[in-house]
Amino acid sequence: MARLVRSTPKEVQGDRIGVSRNFAQSNHLYLVLKGHRSLIATPKGEIFINPTGNPGMASGGTGDVLTGMIGGLVCQGLDILTSLQISVYLHGWAGDEVAQEIGEKSLVATDILRKIPTLLQGMV
Repeated sequence: MARLVRSTPKEVQGDRIGVSRNFAQSNHLYLVLKGHRSLIATPKGEIFINPTGNPGMASGGTGDVLTGMIGGLVCQGLDILTSLQISVYLHGWAGDEVAQEIGEKSLVATDILRKIPTLLQGMV
């Protein structure tokens, strides 16, 4: 994100909501900013703060899992905002569940991927 807004990671982290909102509005897009309390920013300036997830999810491939989830829901006909909200929440929830089972330090993207079907089954 810092590169996109020609800033530093420290500055972005210091104003995650403002940076996300401004970028989404000025570029007319939806944005997911992963991190502690991942954010969803909309072109209208709305901000949604996700309560799920943990530091163990800051490893290679976890963003790819999230992207696949979002794309899958959009392709099934859900609107973009709903797809983002469901995916970001479920992704973080899966990460939290895995972290409870094996710990944050050993958590990898495939652990999250394997946990999602179990969580979806429990929701039905």
